[in-house]
Amino acid sequence: MNGKQFLELLSRLPARVWIQAILGLIGFVVLAVLGFAVIAGVAAVALVLLLAFKAKAWILSFFRRDVEPAPPARHHDGKVTDVQFEIVDRTNDRTPRP
Repeated sequence: MNGKQFLELLSRLPARVWIQAILGLIGFVVLAVLGFAVIAGVAAVALVLLLAFKAKAWILSFFRRDVEPAPPARHHDGKVTDVQFEIVDRTNDRTPRP
C-alpha cells in the first residue's frame, strides 16, 4: 500500500470515525498537559516546603541565645611550626595487632 492508497482509505472513513479520532487526540493532549502540570505542581510544592523549613530554621537561629557561635576560621598556609608527638615502642608488646 503506497501513500496515495492510504489517503484514499482514510478519505472513505465515516465522519463518526474522524470525530472520534479528533476527540481522542484532543483528550490525549489535555491529559498530557494535565499530567505535566501535576508533576510540575508537586515539584513546586516540594520546593516551597523545603525552602519554608530552611527559612524557619534560619529565622529561629536569630532568636536562640544558648548556641555558641562558631569559632572564626584560621588562616592556614600549610606550614607547621610546632608539633608534639609521642614515640610508642611495641617491640615487647604481646597483644595481637588488628
